[in-house]
Amino acid sequence: MENPFNIVSLFLDAAAKYPEKTAIADRDGATITFSELAKDVQQTAAYFDRKGVRKGDRVLLFVSMGIDLYRNVLALFYVGATLVFVDQWSKLDRLDSCCRLADCKAFVGNWKAHLLRFFSKGIGRIPIKLGLSLTAGNIGPMCQTSRMDAALVTFTTGSTGVPKAALRTHGFLYEQFKALEAEIDAKPSDVDMSILPIILLINLAVGSTSVIADFNPAKPTRMQPWKIVNQLNTHRVTRLVASPYFVKRLAAHVDERKSSLPILRSLFTGGAPVFLKEAKLYRRIFHDKQVRILYGSTEAEPISSIAVDDFAAEPYGFDQQRGLPVGRVFHKAQVKIIPITDGPLFDLSPEAFEHMQLPDRTWGEIIVSGPHVLTRYYQNEEALRANKIRVNGIYWHRTGDSGYLQDGHLFLTGRCRTLIPQRDGWLSTFVFENYVQSLPGVEMGTLLYDGKNITAFIESTVGGAAAKESILASIRQLPITITKVKFQALPRDPRHHSKIEYAKLTID
Repeated sequence: MENPFNIVSLFLDAAAKYPEKTAIADRDGATITFSELAKDVQQTAAYFDRKGVRKGDRVLLFVSMGIDLYRNVLALFYVGATLVFVDQWSKLDRLDSCCRLADCKAFVGNWKAHLLRFFSKGIGRIPIKLGLSLTAGNIGPMCQTSRMDAALVTFTTGSTGVPKAALRTHGFLYEQFKALEAEIDAKPSDVDMSILPIILLINLAVGSTSVIADFNPAKPTRMQPWKIVNQLNTHRVTRLVASPYFVKRLAAHVDERKSSLPILRSLFTGGAPVFLKEAKLYRRIFHDKQVRILYGSTEAEPISSIAVDDFAAEPYGFDQQRGLPVGRVFHKAQVKIIPITDGPLFDLSPEAFEHMQLPDRTWGEIIVSGPHVLTRYYQNEEALRANKIRVNGIYWHRTGDSGYLQDGHLFLTGRCRTLIPQRDGWLSTFVFENYVQSLPGVEMGTLLYDGKNITAFIESTVGGAAAKESILASIRQLPITITKVKFQALPRDPRHHSKIEYAKLTID
């Protein structure tokens, strides 16, 4: 029988080592020490137990980023329940689909979250509905789970089909924690502001302090950078982990207001592509700090990383043969490049798998394996077969990203489905997007291919015919046959406001 392991034990060990240290500083100014949080976690676990939440029960948690969120997350791990997360900006039909698939036994949220019961049939059907109660009770022992027991199910935003739910076991969370801990060099002495919830869990495991950013992740465009600067300085934050959009807004504010962040030592950004214009901005504004760009996905984090100094040294220009550098592959990951295909590749023999691997500098789909790479989806065999390759029992994740390897370094060329076929290969949307961002007056741009013609979409920061004509003149110089250029705002992903939502673009 496998030795018992519960991921919450990492936090409890840290709480025993650093009882009086601040664990979390909330956006409203509230703080809680490790010992106080440990006590609250155990009392909340006792509350869940009294209400009938048991080992293996799936529990939908609808709580905003803050102390209450992590108190409930850790308490549910403590009792052995499986947390279910759905993006809080999901539409009702998507939310209902996720609820049906997860078949949750309990729903936990504040009073605002409970208003969804009147609009969501999926939430309405959940048997046990609980608030954010924190009452004293008889505290029981931590549930003995195994590394293979389900700990967390996350549904991500999607447009069609059965929702894809990543299933993380207690053992997988441990491997992911160890991988990210090594990548960001997490230490007990850190004071961290992280926009990514998984990083805060790492902080709780290693004994470092976490500061909740004063902004609404569901509405990133409403971010007020001056509040973030005040928090960073007031709490003496040493490390920031955030999306490229967040870091770009912060850098622009620091540049405009000539603000100072003397305590901040390191920044990590990921979750969306970072282009050269942004990298040069980061290097200029945060020249005295360590800045790294992480590449990964929901199923595999991290895959590689690159220092912004190395990326920013790249020259501006349009080179169809060179992708975006994302650094050396993470030491616990294996990365291969295979031919791009829409077909399933789930079960392959070792011989067939070796035969399809492409050599250095050859474009193809990026696949990755390693102990921190997800091998399970929740009740979705179709997603498993579409997104995984199994070779001798080892799972490789198909990222859906195109790129190539060169001397152990990884380069991105865009999503596989956005590559445009050319006579002698592919035209990369990322190469075009990287180029147009360097043009004066351009915020963002991309290409769309309808099978016959190529349309360029440009989001401009300047008005007037002369400014647009200057942009058009630069685009016309490229060795691409572009049929039409459209100036418009480009749709972005709701999570990071950094990635273009290609499916929402229309040519007519």
